[in-house]
Amino acid sequence: MAPYIGTATSRVDGLAKVTGAAKYAADYNVPGLAHGSVVCSTIAKGRITRLDTSAAKAVKGVLTVLTHDNRPPMPDNDQAYKDDVAPAGSPFRPLYDDRILFNGQPIALVVAETPEIARFAASLVRVEYDRQEHVTDLQDRRVRTVPPPPATNPMEAVFLPPKPRGTPDQALAAAAVRHEAEYHVPIEHHNPMELYASTVIVDGDGKLTVYDKTQGVQNVHKYVCSVFGLQPEDVRVLSPFMGSGFGSGLRPQYQVVLAVLAARALQRPVRVVLTRPQMYGLGYRPAMIQRIALGAKADGTLEAITHDAITVTSQYEDFHRQETGWSGLLYKSDHAKYEHRLARLDLATSCDQRAPSAASAVYALEAAMDELAVALKLDPLELRLRCYSERDQHQDRPYSSKALRECYRQGAEAFGWDKRNPAPRSMRDGSDLVGWGMATGVWEALQVPITVRIALGANGHAEVACATSDIGTGTYTIMAQVAADALGLPIENISVKLGDSSLPQSPVEGGSWIAASVSNGIVTTAGAIRDELLGLARRMPNSPFANAAPDEVVLSDGRLASRRDEGRAVSIADVLRHGGVDRLEREKTTNPDQDATRASNSHAAVFAEVKVDEQLGVVRVTRIVSAVAAGRILNPSTAGSQILGGVVWGIGMALHEETLIDHRFGRIMNANIAEYHVPVNADVHDIKVIFVDEADDSNPLGIKGVGEIGIVGVAAAIANAVHHATGKRVRDLPITLDKVQR
Repeated sequence: MAPYIGTATSRVDGLAKVTGAAKYAADYNVPGLAHGSVVCSTIAKGRITRLDTSAAKAVKGVLTVLTHDNRPPMPDNDQAYKDDVAPAGSPFRPLYDDRILFNGQPIALVVAETPEIARFAASLVRVEYDRQEHVTDLQDRRVRTVPPPPATNPMEAVFLPPKPRGTPDQALAAAAVRHEAEYHVPIEHHNPMELYASTVIVDGDGKLTVYDKTQGVQNVHKYVCSVFGLQPEDVRVLSPFMGSGFGSGLRPQYQVVLAVLAARALQRPVRVVLTRPQMYGLGYRPAMIQRIALGAKADGTLEAITHDAITVTSQYEDFHRQETGWSGLLYKSDHAKYEHRLARLDLATSCDQRAPSAASAVYALEAAMDELAVALKLDPLELRLRCYSERDQHQDRPYSSKALRECYRQGAEAFGWDKRNPAPRSMRDGSDLVGWGMATGVWEALQVPITVRIALGANGHAEVACATSDIGTGTYTIMAQVAADALGLPIENISVKLGDSSLPQSPVEGGSWIAASVSNGIVTTAGAIRDELLGLARRMPNSPFANAAPDEVVLSDGRLASRRDEGRAVSIADVLRHGGVDRLEREKTTNPDQDATRASNSHAAVFAEVKVDEQLGVVRVTRIVSAVAAGRILNPSTAGSQILGGVVWGIGMALHEETLIDHRFGRIMNANIAEYHVPVNADVHDIKVIFVDEADDSNPLGIKGVGEIGIVGVAAAIANAVHHATGKRVRDLPITLDKVQR
């Protein structure tokens, strides 16, 4: 039987999705289901002085209107609202009191017999406020920033800027060639296709079944138990399918609290679905102001790097990631320093969004490197090769693997980089200016503890279970592939259960760590299954494995077989039958061995072609080549789709995406997907994905994960191509035609 790992296997959940059999959080219908509609604040800061719900309650079919005045009791301490990935600060408490923390904050929930009645009645709720002065403009706060809070645990420590090295100020001053500039990235919103929703069912004993859109069912489970003072066995959270999240679903969102509040108050099932505009109050990629200074010798080797960043957070939580250290990681430099500060605004807390920190920070770094290449009169690719770091610059340690040079080579060859005329405005296609740009991508290769249960039946079928999520990336499929190979069964004989809080432990799905973690967890548990089968096989009459050690046998083609001689084998069905076992079940926790002496990262080289209408300034991205080194690729099809999606998002980041706020009201003006621009089919042309072979031994299967790396570097490659085409350097994203024509 040919191995499944490494082959382009179709999604095992594909049929369910295209036929509509796959159910999402808002698809679970039960008798007596009520529907909630959220009323949101229209000011950014202040207090509610009057909340009139009488007209809403008078509407036929309205069951209740919940507000801070009449809601059931809720905890009065921050710890009760902390989830597994909550940042420092005081978490938002839905319907807790009369304080308004951001425009669009939920202030009431109208529950009715139908969603239409609930929405209409919600429009009748009247609110009066005591408005307070607010600030939502990053520029107004850039001189009143604060440092990230001190780390209280190892996880928070990795989000702080790395320690400086050398004497960067002196090295910059003495450098033969210097470049210093400021780069701006606006607030961006996730906009997953599926709206955030929760369907909550209460049984006769008060136990809850919660269908929730989330990237971590066990995180939501613990959160709901904490907020409502419930025992773990009294709550079950399910999310078998998710219409993408991109990081917005890592933390529990407020609709799950509102749905549980209403369901418990009414003692009947309740569904709350947020509207598209309401989803703009859930979190976002924080706006960032970055200043980068580079100092180089005349030959292009770097002498010094300094990177300062200001990012947005809310007034009540200090969300941040490790924004500036990427600059000191990618390129060799003896002198470097980093500073990161937070601007507290009257907005909802920012959150993780695909490749958090790296997508924004590497854009600035790679645009700055391109500007340095222009100043040095060097090819941008050649500059990166001259500054190539063979070791992690922060801790002076080797990489578990790093095939970035090969990414550069294969990407440049596929793109035709050697045909690039370096002079700006020198390449044309009719009336269009043509520009070629490139950039580097980098991301962390992380693993986390995870628990997997495998149940193997005498009928030759196996069930693989873990509470992890499939957020649209293909987790069902890779779990089935790995299990099929590890158990020696056809993939049709594997069933996968996930997205259920009652299943074995899993962290939230994010950071590109689930593929490596759950796959190696499956291999660990399959090893325990093999060992148990071997124990049973040893007791069979005339057993060929009477004296065999576990490492001498494998599971292959439905059999337990000798590694050295596959002719020595016995079927799994026979082993179980002779052992009197109908079902063999094992559950194992895999704790990854994190080697602190080595760094582990995925890398990419991105090459972009743009064509710019010389008269109108309209920019089109006509070609992109992304060459990625991310260890062993489990499924080239699903992994390739991840990179394609990341590239498309990078196009949006470079040319389209920007959350616009009317700072007079602190209100988002384009909270919809008509006016919040994202790339559409007409904006996406030729994208070529190359997976570069890279052997890595940081985990048994050599996996690094590909969810995040696809976007990193794309915006910079496009920005650099725009400069090559037009001779104009745009340092504030997105690059719109008005900026090109300035």
